[in-house]
Amino acid sequence: MAKTEKSAEAAEAAVAPAAEAPQPTQPPAQQQAQVQVSDADAISLYANFCRVTGTPEELIIDFGLNQQPMGVPKDPIVVKQRIIVNFYTAKRLLHALSLSVQRHEQVFGVLETDIQKRVQTQSKS
Repeated sequence: MAKTEKSAEAAEAAVAPAAEAPQPTQPPAQQQAQVQVSDADAISLYANFCRVTGTPEELIIDFGLNQQPMGVPKDPIVVKQRIIVNFYTAKRLLHALSLSVQRHEQVFGVLETDIQKRVQTQSKS
């Protein structure tokens, strides 16, 4: 190509985007991607005890089985699972758990977490 042809095409290309500039549009709606998960090797254990500790970078969530749920246990609670997550994952987990509990309570009623109130309510029935 000759030098004059290049400059003419470059000038045309420079003008074309301005003439055909896309109009501002709304951002696309956020779509949820389907993530495939394989739980074939997952181990399921029951926990009625949870302890959350952490560092400035991450949360440590311990799960165990409290053999004596009433009062202060005399034997140590054995932690069987420990999950360590960063705060971003913890916030997503908090949101997911909150939604799940809200849905459960809408169907089955409010969950009372104070065991003393639950015991009093059941004994009155």
